[in-house]
Amino acid sequence: MNVVLLSGGSGKRLWPLSNDVRSKQFIKIFRNEDGTYESMLQRMYRQIKRIDKDAVITIATSKTQVSAIRNQLGEDVGVSVEPCRRDTFPAIALASSYLADVKGAGRDEPVVICPVDPYVEEDYFAAIKDLSELAGAGEANLVLMGVEPTSPSERYGYIIPDTCEHTSFVSTFKEKPSAKDAAEYIGQGALWNGGVFACRLGYMLDKAHELIDFTDYRDLFDKYDTLTKISFDYAVVEKEKKIQVLRFSGKWKDLGTWNSLTEAMEEKVVGKGILDDECSGVNIVNEMDVPVLAMGLTDVIISASPDGILVSDKESSSHIKSFVDGMEQQIMFAEKSWGSYRVMDVEPGSMTIKVTLSAGNSMNYHSHRNRDEVWVVLSGEGTTIVDGMEQSISAGDVITMSAGCRHTVIARTELKLIEVQLGREISVTDKTKYPLEY
Repeated sequence: MNVVLLSGGSGKRLWPLSNDVRSKQFIKIFRNEDGTYESMLQRMYRQIKRIDKDAVITIATSKTQVSAIRNQLGEDVGVSVEPCRRDTFPAIALASSYLADVKGAGRDEPVVICPVDPYVEEDYFAAIKDLSELAGAGEANLVLMGVEPTSPSERYGYIIPDTCEHTSFVSTFKEKPSAKDAAEYIGQGALWNGGVFACRLGYMLDKAHELIDFTDYRDLFDKYDTLTKISFDYAVVEKEKKIQVLRFSGKWKDLGTWNSLTEAMEEKVVGKGILDDECSGVNIVNEMDVPVLAMGLTDVIISASPDGILVSDKESSSHIKSFVDGMEQQIMFAEKSWGSYRVMDVEPGSMTIKVTLSAGNSMNYHSHRNRDEVWVVLSGEGTTIVDGMEQSISAGDVITMSAGCRHTVIARTELKLIEVQLGREISVTDKTKYPLEY
């Protein structure tokens, strides 16, 4: 089974845990059986593999998310990288070409496309497998998953099937309606359009070539920034005549706001937090190493991270985006392919960062033109290379790098260090990378 997970967006509705480089699907908020926490991305990847251990999973994403994906899923998962954002049809076209030209998938192989961030259970993935099999059978060009509606919601488009059977051909589609119209559609047997569909890979490639002039994956990648922004629904679904819909009646939540996210949380408190006995419907999500105490509150979300602190009525939290869009923000936490970093302090002429490198990983071999750096090793073991000179390091060691010198650090075990950047001009763009033979 080929599965493409669409991983996009900046996730500003879940500020302060999400930002321009850390979308909601990377927030580790769901507890595993072993007591650790996992993200929406990790949860979905694990559940797909549980249903089909041989599933070929490809993440279609922007280049700003690649490091976080590698950090959370490793190097084995396929990643189709959008050079820039061009809406869902170009993203799916690029991912389809990636499957064909990079992964070697055949034109007759079915592929399932779905968003990465719904909150679902095992029956959802069984339905995905059914979608794949229906697409492979070829009775329809597209097979959609239609979610049984629980209310006349205005947030989703609607699919009206020909019959009430488990699998049916589609009569028509309706855009996001008013609550009144939504109730009428549901009375006609309509289903929510959850953005999940399956088709044969060859069908998707043909549609891509109809609308885009390209030869192969590399050619499409190179001209991606010239493509017209257009949604898959508008470009393909609304024009296709042979469409089936598969009914899904299991748990399905779009975790797009703090209110919906807390409904899916199994715990009231994640991180250091205390609720008194008078609190009702209160959730604390705290990534800081300081305690949060809530007293006498009702239906409130409290979230704390290095990027900021949110205290909000749950209903009001859905309006957060307009406030966050106006903020001037520096990214205070990010996951990288080699580990993660957290900004601890920013002063004129200096920045202090805590860096965690996973075992076996390293930074790029690089230099900075306008700043000096000092590393203080907190824990773990590794090797530094500074202007070609190697040095073994462990807790307590201090390494200094002047502006212009080339340097990297390689972690033998998990390695934690404090990086102090010193200079009049400290910028993320002040970095030159070099090849390293080691």
